[in-house]
Amino acid sequence: MMIPNPLIEVDRAISELRRGALVRVYDEKMSYLTLAVDALTPEYLKLLTQSGTTQPKLILTGTRINVLGIDKSDRPVSMVSHPQGLSFDLIEYLANPLSIMRAQPNMKNLEVKDADSLANACVTLSKLSRLLPAALIVEGVGNPDIFSVQESSIQSYMTIAAQSLMQVSEARVPLENAENVRMVAFRPRDGGPEHLAIIVGEINTAETVLVRLHSECFTGDLVGSLRCDCGNQLRGAIGEMALAGSGVLLYLAQEGRGIGLVNKLRAYQLQDAGFDTVDANLQLGFDADERNYLPAAQMLRMLNINRVKLMTNNPAKVTALANCNIEVIERVPHIYPSNIHNEGYLSVKAAKSGHLF
Repeated sequence: MMIPNPLIEVDRAISELRRGALVRVYDEKMSYLTLAVDALTPEYLKLLTQSGTTQPKLILTGTRINVLGIDKSDRPVSMVSHPQGLSFDLIEYLANPLSIMRAQPNMKNLEVKDADSLANACVTLSKLSRLLPAALIVEGVGNPDIFSVQESSIQSYMTIAAQSLMQVSEARVPLENAENVRMVAFRPRDGGPEHLAIIVGEINTAETVLVRLHSECFTGDLVGSLRCDCGNQLRGAIGEMALAGSGVLLYLAQEGRGIGLVNKLRAYQLQDAGFDTVDANLQLGFDADERNYLPAAQMLRMLNINRVKLMTNNPAKVTALANCNIEVIERVPHIYPSNIHNEGYLSVKAAKSGHLF
């Protein structure tokens, strides 16, 4: 089976963006040269300006625009420009709440307009790259040395990557609180990050299966961070499945509610400055939750599981999985004691994200 072309295109574009290179994003009508703000230097800004036929414009998400207070139109993505051009310091200030540019630069005469679908795709590409959700664009066709990616490939990437998942390995892995465990690794055909199914006991797919969807959390799962409850939920779920006789925990490569580890650490820095866990994500320009559950649904289907009891405190997970055609028969509460470091975090999850404790 050939690897779907959109996966090849987008993975290459992600690599280019992360190293600070220009990428051409195009559709049948036009094209933009784009640069990730997260990789921006004065030299790259000069290169972008020289490579296009227009002055650079900054593409920001509606959430970032709203927290900046420069536009209240509820656009999902906006295009920001200035008659005299955008300076490096102004771009940094607008796109990065942790910018070393602490003093507000002159923002008079900023122009904020609707971003077209092509500009929207440039921000989506930055998100897929686990960078800040902000992009600089100029109109232009580039040159043969600049990698090109279709807008349609970017927009379909998550769906195609989930549909292309393959089971690549399986092994018995006894755990301290559940000895009868198998781990099954799934990898998309583009060679992207693996997702794991931790299978406790012997699953009877003719019955409703106890399932937890657990997004990876390096800080909580691996090094025991007290800022969240992830480590307790991970080990606790496996223990509860062992007591119940069986269950499946899907360990999903979606760190920080889908924003990646680096951006999660940025969110922590904002929380230390006074923002709560939801508002910190919004300050960075992300939605409160950027996770995608198509891979989880695909993994369950590949394990022949279609009916589940979902171990979660988050009703949105129930809805998301049901929208992927997995029947959720029951929501099983999954609550652990708080500590002085995560009391506020858990309170915000309840008040703003609808978690049930």
